[in-house]
Amino acid sequence: MNQHLRPEPVPFIDIAAQRRRLGKSIDEAVSRVLGHCQFINGPEVAQLEAQLAAFSGAKHVVTCASGTDALLMVLMAKGVGHGDAVLCPSFTFCATGEAVALTGATPVFVDVDEATFNIDANSLKRGIASAIKLGLKPRAVIPVDLFGQPADHDAIGAIAEAEGMFVLDDAAQAFGASYKGRRLGAFGLATATSFFPAKPLGGFGDGGAIFTDDAQLAETLRSIRVHGQGSDKYDNVRLGLTGRLDTMQAAILIEKLKIFEDEIAARNKVAERYARGLGNVVTVPRVGGGCTSVWAQYTIRLPKGCDRDGFATALQVQGVPTAIYYPKSMHQQTAYRDFPVADGGLPASETLSCDVISLPMHAYLDEPTQERVIKAVRGAISG
Repeated sequence: MNQHLRPEPVPFIDIAAQRRRLGKSIDEAVSRVLGHCQFINGPEVAQLEAQLAAFSGAKHVVTCASGTDALLMVLMAKGVGHGDAVLCPSFTFCATGEAVALTGATPVFVDVDEATFNIDANSLKRGIASAIKLGLKPRAVIPVDLFGQPADHDAIGAIAEAEGMFVLDDAAQAFGASYKGRRLGAFGLATATSFFPAKPLGGFGDGGAIFTDDAQLAETLRSIRVHGQGSDKYDNVRLGLTGRLDTMQAAILIEKLKIFEDEIAARNKVAERYARGLGNVVTVPRVGGGCTSVWAQYTIRLPKGCDRDGFATALQVQGVPTAIYYPKSMHQQTAYRDFPVADGGLPASETLSCDVISLPMHAYLDEPTQERVIKAVRGAISG
């Protein structure tokens, strides 16, 4: 190869490789939907819900149009609104706080643990105190299982119970991970997830789901996702949304779920290779005791003094893409900076926003390609 030619770029997330592996099964699944023409609430939707319930251990699964709708629908079902506070980590994607603000409630941002990137229990306690001082009623906490790793659900659950709050787990990035032997979907009042294409279990478009053991909540959620429908579609008993998952996405997800366990195992092998190859030059992610991760992202922290933009450029030249999740924590963003934060501020979130960077991660990242990534990272750090 001519040394002046740029190397073939490494895919950041390789959806095409998965598509090749699934072969004709997706085409056939889509074709069945095209054959029966039940594009809304076709038989595949209920079939997927049953399979997701069996996979997660949750009693009820309500699929919906996106991970954001999954969060919003639970808050709506619980009547969260003006005067209520919902505690959220600041170091996460904006959908977590956005869903709260859309109900008219106040998101109160709390800090995360620098090692796990997940919600810090002590900051959560301070956030609850801050909310009460402001005259707000703490109603719920939304822990996020960030980058594929579960939050500390025992600690969060205990704090929420002591305060009379419910827990809505945001597992948009972590469906398939487990906490102390139980898969996500079984913690708190409800769990929300996303089937956005880049997620570990992703569709070919938007989609989401809510997991709960509460039969009454599941019934309310099914009404909310169809405009608050009562006995029929012209008897609307509550405010709702157009929150359905369409049949085509359900059919695609049924096929992807069949290989999901195998893909999770492959992602963990990739994460282990990264940890071995990079653990002595950057801060690699650590999985909490008793937890497993689905590695939605492989996020490293650069050493002090390392210029992140320069590092990203050095990798780009080698054909290695990177991404920054998240260059601004939520409380630093224009739409959210006027909402309250926990007493003591959010120093860990702010520090992480300055030094994290994510590397290519997917189930089809073979060893030679990954070696290229590792070599490029080590070269950029030492250079």
